[in-house]
Amino acid sequence: MLRFKSLSILLLLVLLIQPLVCQTEYRNLDIVYIGNSITQGSKQAEETPPAYATKHIRTLNGIESASFLNRGRSGYTTVDFLPAAGGELSKVIEAVRSFHTVSSRLLVFSISLGTNDSAEEGPKGSPLWPEEYHTNIKAITDKLLAEFPACKVVYQQPIWYSETTYNRSRYLKAGLARLQTYFPELKALVEEYSEIKPGQVFIGDTKAFDYFKENYLTDLIPEAGNAGTFYLHPNKKGAEALGKFWGDGIYNAITGN
Repeated sequence: MLRFKSLSILLLLVLLIQPLVCQTEYRNLDIVYIGNSITQGSKQAEETPPAYATKHIRTLNGIESASFLNRGRSGYTTVDFLPAAGGELSKVIEAVRSFHTVSSRLLVFSISLGTNDSAEEGPKGSPLWPEEYHTNIKAITDKLLAEFPACKVVYQQPIWYSETTYNRSRYLKAGLARLQTYFPELKALVEEYSEIKPGQVFIGDTKAFDYFKENYLTDLIPEAGNAGTFYLHPNKKGAEALGKFWGDGIYNAITGN
């Protein structure tokens, strides 16, 4: 009987301590945002989606602090971020080593790539087919997990753009259709990593695509293009909305909500 009571008390202590461990794991965050011009955002640093996302995360339950690094690069595709000596991912890794210097803080990579990959012509490597996109995102993720074994990776689903999108690069209707073929690939990757790297790779936001499809007139910038006015980049209102979607995606992923 005494042994049974001791085991019961031990089990109770484990159950009480476990939530505290989980809370400690995510209360202080260093977030690195990898992406294209949508991630890079406005010239006003405080009005970019990463800035709004991190500001929102700081208000959420259990978060004590959150800092961020914006590594969005205009026009970039998954090809630009492939692991290569002197490539963009190498520059990201070097920057992260200076940014993430306290091991007790949780390092999170938020990746939003695919818009430029989906273009019919223009950006490096485009157009990328779903299997190529899958391979590239996996190569990027593998490199980040190898360099930062304790990190977490969150995939943010790319957002909607208009079928008239045609600036220096040509996207149009075919590009938008191709973009949406990437979404199942992100989910498939999360499933793959759940087997080999459990608890490290997650889907973040999946709602912003539909939001911008419905609210492009108020939340995206009208731009003159080769096929008429197009909508691709968030304005200030859109950047704040996207930041909230990303912030919730990151928070829900790392806390299991």
